Amino acid sequence: MKRNLLSILLILGASICIFAQSSADYELLKKCDSTTSFKDTDFSAEYSLVQTKPGQGSTLTEAIMYRRDKTANYTILITAPSKDKGKGYLQLDKAVWFYDPEDKRFTYSSKRDKFQNTNANTSDFAPMDFCDNYKIITAIPKKLGSLDCVLFELEAKVDDVAYPKLKVWVTKEDGLIRKKEDYSLSGQLLRTTLIPRYQLIGKHSIPDTMMIVDNLKGKKINDKMQYENTKITIKNVSFASQKDSVFTKAYLEMSN
Repeated sequence: MKRNLLSILLILGASICIFAQSSADYELLKKCDSTTSFKDTDFSAEYSLVQTKPGQGSTLTEAIMYRRDKTANYTILITAPSKDKGKGYLQLDKAVWFYDPEDKRFTYSSKRDKFQNTNANTSDFAPMDFCDNYKIITAIPKKLGSLDCVLFELEAKVDDVAYPKLKVWVTKEDGLIRKKEDYSLSGQLLRTTLIPRYQLIGKHSIPDTMMIVDNLKGKKINDKMQYENTKITIKNVSFASQKDSVFTKAYLEMSN
């Protein structure tokens, strides 16, 4: 009986430890979600995207982003290059619309669609919502350089996501995303996102730069594989309130 009781106590203790760990993992992932979302304020910033294709050089795209996370709305207005000036994106009721001033019409876009033919997707400009859209498969402590992180392996529990499987490195101290890998359903690595630096604006941490690497598009140069990538720089961040009209189709039409 003593052996049986000891076994039961050991199993119970292990179960409690596992539950406590899983609860802590979920809370960290929830904190991670909150760092990418600004439900208490509007957000605006200038984005610079430099896309580099191995052997072909670089191209620059500049845009102004406006976000209202409490209603899941955003507006992106392209300001450069001149040939794309006036184009824009609008998220309304979770649907993303692309506006082309040349033919003066809106076309439906999705979270999986590329942003101006760069390596970024339209989903990269919105809050992550990991807890709502994904389930935790594993969560293990992991060093990323000098940073103490938790490496989350996530699988989608809804269809409306850009990628069905993710690996996300989140720093324990502040809940910030430091690295993200996007996978296909079969487990093939598709993209890698690195966020080396953040800028603290008020109480919010905003990426200073982000590097998105397309792991499917590359070529060997001097016997070394190089992949297409897009470096995103975010500057002139503001949390000032925006007019409701900014988050409408009419705003993009008038801006052009």
